[in-house]
Order: sequence, then C-alpha cells, then structure tokens
Amino acid sequence: MTTKPNNTHPKYVDYLRKLKQEKRLIKYCQIAIFIGFFLLWEVSSQLNWIDPLIFSSPSRVLQLLYRYLLDGSLWFHMRITIFETLAGFLIGTIAGILLAFMLWYSRRFSAIIDPYLVVFNALPKVALGPIIIVALGPGYGSIITMGAIICVIVSALVVYSGFDEVDPNYLKVLTSFGSTKWQNFKEVVLPGSLPTIISTFKVNVGLSWVGVIVGEFLVASKGLGYLIVYGFQVFNFTLVLYSLVVIAFLAAIMYQGVAYFEKWLLKKLS
Repeated sequence: MTTKPNNTHPKYVDYLRKLKQEKRLIKYCQIAIFIGFFLLWEVSSQLNWIDPLIFSSPSRVLQLLYRYLLDGSLWFHMRITIFETLAGFLIGTIAGILLAFMLWYSRRFSAIIDPYLVVFNALPKVALGPIIIVALGPGYGSIITMGAIICVIVSALVVYSGFDEVDPNYLKVLTSFGSTKWQNFKEVVLPGSLPTIISTFKVNVGLSWVGVIVGEFLVASKGLGYLIVYGFQVFNFTLVLYSLVVIAFLAAIMYQGVAYFEKWLLKKLS
C-alpha cells in the first residue's frame, strides 16, 4: 500500500517553496541574459565598439521589422519558410520513425541496411542540395526535401536505439503469453520509447530549420533564407540580422510547442 505525501508537512512545504524559488531564479536569469545581450549589442553599436555597418544594432533591426510588418513583407516571407520547415520536420520525423520501426521489426533488414545508414549519416547533407534541386526542380519540393533529408537519418538512428533499449524481459513475458511482434511493439516498445521520440522531435526542430534555410539559400526567390542571401548581395547586414532574429524567434516557438506537446502527452499517458 502506497502512502501519499503529506502536503501540509513543514518539510514538504519548504521543499515546494525552494522548488518555486529555483524555477523563478532560472527564469529571471534567462530574461536578464536576453535583455543584457541586446543592450550590450545596442551600446556597442552606438559607441562604435563594433562596426555598425556589419553588425547593425537592435534598434535598426526593430525599425526594419516594423517597416516589413506594415507593408506585409514579414508575413509573406515568414509564412513560406514556416510552411517549408513544418513540412520538412513532419515528413523527416515520421519517415525516420517508420524506418526505425522497420529496423527493429526485421533484424535481417537492420543488418543489411545499417552500414548504409552510417555512411549516409556521415555525408554532409548540404552537399546533396544541388543534386536535389536538379532532380526535383527549383521550388517547394526541393526545399522541403532538404529539410526532411537532414532529419530522417538522425531520427531513424536515435529512435531505433530507443526501441532496442527497451527491457527485453517485458517482451519475453508478452511473448510467453503468445503475443505477436506487432503487439509487443504496440504494448511495450512504443510506450517505452516515447521519451526518446520526443527528444528526437526537439533535435529535429533545429535540423529542419537548417535544411530549409540552406535550401532557400540555393534556390528560393522568397522566404527568410532568401532574405539572408539578398541582404549579403546588397551589403544590407541589417536585413541579414533581421532575418536571423525572426528565424531564432520562430525556432524557439516551435521548440516550445514540442515541449508543451511532450508535457501534454506524458500527462495523458500517466
């Protein structure tokens, strides 16, 4: 018989108070670092500690952000990159999980394909960009493929490792009762690997952004990656930094979305 913690016990109350204080301290430190970085950047630019032509300043980036917000350019370029990134993220992650399932389900398939996965994972995916663009043509398809192809192998290897690390004793118990391999996967392997799968989602947030932005570097005529290239071409580094700030903001939102999904899923399954 399990006993629930006494919520009124002084030690337990003190523990909760210290836990809240620690979380509050961490949040304050994060905000202070964020504000301090932009203040230092602004002051350094205003006092010419850094070259304002190259590094610009937060005030100039905000002015450009406001101008693009008013004329609709911000939303136009942002929605294109968001669509490409989400599509690349979902396709790459789902394909990686399916490949991981196939590797787990068939040991023969795993033994055959494993060396090729290792070699392909070692290849610089960015170098495949020109080949993908020639094969699929300049457009959404090639850019989304760039985002997906960076995610898929990492997802497969990490998730397969999570599948393989599930306690084999659970599988032996189910098998002794006549369960099939699919039932073993559905009842034990998949639930036991959910933390690994969620961690893969978090990693793929960054990878999908990298793939899509590189794809836009190579072929796009619109999107945030295109703005970075255009900014370099016309020597407008404020436009470059503006695009980087927007990308960082969107990537942070996407990461937090995955984190909230993780909390919701674990709460629902608990």
